[in-house]
Amino acid sequence: MVIEQIKMPQLGESVTEGTISKWLVSVGDKVNKYDPLAEVMTDKVNAEVPSSFTGTIKELVAEDGDTLAVGEIICTIEIEGSNAVKTEVSDQKTEVAESVAVSEQSDQGNKARYSPAVLKISQENGIDLAQVTGTGAGGRITRKDLLKLIESGNIPVAGSKVEAPKQPEVQPAAAQEAVQAVAAPKQAAPAPSIPVAAGDIEIPVTGIRKAIAANMLRSKHEAPHAWTMIEVDATNLVEYRNSLKDEFKKKEGFNLTFFAFFVKAVAQALKEFPQINSMWAGDKIIQKKDINISIAVATDDALYVPVIKQADEKTIKGIAREISELAVKVRTNKLRSEDMQSGTFTVNNTGSFGSVQSAGIINYPQAAILQVESIVKRPVVMDNNMIAVRDMVNLCMSLDHRVLDGLVCGRFLQRVKEILENTSKSTTSIY
Repeated sequence: MVIEQIKMPQLGESVTEGTISKWLVSVGDKVNKYDPLAEVMTDKVNAEVPSSFTGTIKELVAEDGDTLAVGEIICTIEIEGSNAVKTEVSDQKTEVAESVAVSEQSDQGNKARYSPAVLKISQENGIDLAQVTGTGAGGRITRKDLLKLIESGNIPVAGSKVEAPKQPEVQPAAAQEAVQAVAAPKQAAPAPSIPVAAGDIEIPVTGIRKAIAANMLRSKHEAPHAWTMIEVDATNLVEYRNSLKDEFKKKEGFNLTFFAFFVKAVAQALKEFPQINSMWAGDKIIQKKDINISIAVATDDALYVPVIKQADEKTIKGIAREISELAVKVRTNKLRSEDMQSGTFTVNNTGSFGSVQSAGIINYPQAAILQVESIVKRPVVMDNNMIAVRDMVNLCMSLDHRVLDGLVCGRFLQRVKEILENTSKSTTSIY
């Protein structure tokens, strides 16, 4: 008999943890390889974790509602036969090889390099890493080192020297490093002391809400945000879309929304201003070839950003179809990890709930986000000095000032404005 471990998988780009929303098995259940074991929820996707083995569930390490970092054990399975022996021997060889690999790396300055998880915990808790002696390979400071210091209350400050408490067991080196590299700390920083009065409601923070908070915080800390806004006369667009919407819905089976026109206009303008379709990469800026538009889709307690890939190559009808399909996936918990990947620019339909002006937080690591506000009727002074009631909309853009400047963003928004204001039956086809 051999006990095998099932670990929290990485279910998408930048996903660092997952929450067990529901166990589909119990201790003692027999499972086959690829059978679903649990439903896992992340900030990007809901998915089932399959079994990697055929055997019997030995232990459920995590409980419903528990949030675990990528690579942490969620359950164990007891397996039988020669395959189990081979697996055990193979794992032992792998552990030895991983330990040797990390040991070789320790001579290359591992002690001076900190993983993202270590840096995040140290910043949140005011820990001076220069004053900490780590227990990892080559003296490297690990996430567990810092969590143990926090638990003990022995937080190092400048000028002191603190050794991390010794760990009774050390993970296989490569596995330990992998978790450090991608995992957010399972134990959160100490919560602020907020008095709770009678009648107050304490709402547990879900895994999705934690991930949203972490992503937003990272974007605000790392990307210097700047904002700009342009006003668009959408009267012709409104008339054109309204003349088509009923027949379109009857023929195609989904709605022709205003948002589809805005996404198409943005995709076209990005093709003409490719600098906007870029990302900051430290010592260089990566200008992306593909124009993949992330769109924000909200539920009652979370926000998802599925992606319309190659949006510049799609018709307005095609974009409207994808918007509808992605929204349904989000609201029925059927969004896949691949639906969330490779976005290069985000368009957020804030106008859907009545907003007329807003400043969005950039969807890291993208360089900009565009907020499409409500279309409202307003009196406008026309070129002939007459006043007319027009359908007006504000487009609000947040930009990463490391990558983009006001000039190129202003020209980009002017082009989006031009496309939208010239949208009509005589100039624009939805097919």
